[in-house]
Amino acid sequence: MHRIAYAWTWLAPVLAVLLFLIALQVGLRPWLIAACVGGLIGAVLAAVHHAEVVAHRVGEPLGTLVLALAVTSIETALIVSLMVAGGPESATLPRDAMYAAVMIICTGVVGLCILLGGLAHREQDFRVEGAGAGLAAMIVMASLTLVLPVFTTSTPGGTYTTAQLFFVAVSSAVLWLIFVFVQTIRHRDYFLPASNPASLDAHAEPPSVRQAWASAVLLVISLVAVVALAKKLSPAIERAVESAHAPRAVVGIIIAAVVLLPETWAAANAARANRLQTSMNLAIGSALASIGLTVPLVVAASLAFDVPLVLGLDPKEMALLCVTFLVSAVTLGTGRTFVMQGAVHLVLFGAFLFLALVP
Repeated sequence: MHRIAYAWTWLAPVLAVLLFLIALQVGLRPWLIAACVGGLIGAVLAAVHHAEVVAHRVGEPLGTLVLALAVTSIETALIVSLMVAGGPESATLPRDAMYAAVMIICTGVVGLCILLGGLAHREQDFRVEGAGAGLAAMIVMASLTLVLPVFTTSTPGGTYTTAQLFFVAVSSAVLWLIFVFVQTIRHRDYFLPASNPASLDAHAEPPSVRQAWASAVLLVISLVAVVALAKKLSPAIERAVESAHAPRAVVGIIIAAVVLLPETWAAANAARANRLQTSMNLAIGSALASIGLTVPLVVAASLAFDVPLVLGLDPKEMALLCVTFLVSAVTLGTGRTFVMQGAVHLVLFGAFLFLALVP
């Protein structure tokens, strides 16, 4: 029974890859769209399971870093490939993708985790030192990447010069690498539960090395399947958005939300299990990686393939980003959360979605 119960964890990603290959050959038929959506959901659930297995083996905070890095690396590869293939028409794609990822994580994921944790456990706590350092790095990276291009005078229209792009790419990469060093080596205890760091792994025997490696491989396969199916379903999503007369930017939000599903699910599960520290590690680490990994690769692709790159946000998005960082600073400044803070973040998330649909 145990083997049967967990057979779906390797069947789901394999079936998702097969569905993608079928869609690649025959195209997206109506019946195949529904099957691809089901395969995508199965791959997301499998990815969360295998990420938890790997996390249990390596321990915190390395475990959450595994999922954040895997998802963000594949997401970045998807953005770069779409950007190069789209040419000048995709000049704003990296900006929209990074902005959507930061807003979804900082308002939607964080708000959902705090709300679920507050409903189940009234109050929860986490380490302010780690969360505060991550938020500070995120504010600097997002400001350099998405805000300052609007105010620089060397080039017009929310763009950077080559020298400015190089500076922003190096700064983002260095900040992210320093954060990973602090999280995993220098101040690892800042990212462990404050009450009892050892309790996180006390509930069960860690998986064997063989099981952990198998889950690591299946995790990559699951995430590749998620991104591939999301990319394949994007034309159908675009048609649905156009038929609803919604702005084109909504397509990027939907794709970003789908790609971030594994992290969202894992973070929500951790919050319900009274492990809010794990949820915060996932959320902040993912938001930082979405900029720290994406910006250097996007800049390199822009310079190598001579593709224009517009990074500066419009005033509406800039205002929402600033409010999000202000509220996040208040939420992460105490180390304790309850349902009210979750509700505030989710209202911001609702405003982000509503104003994307009704600009």
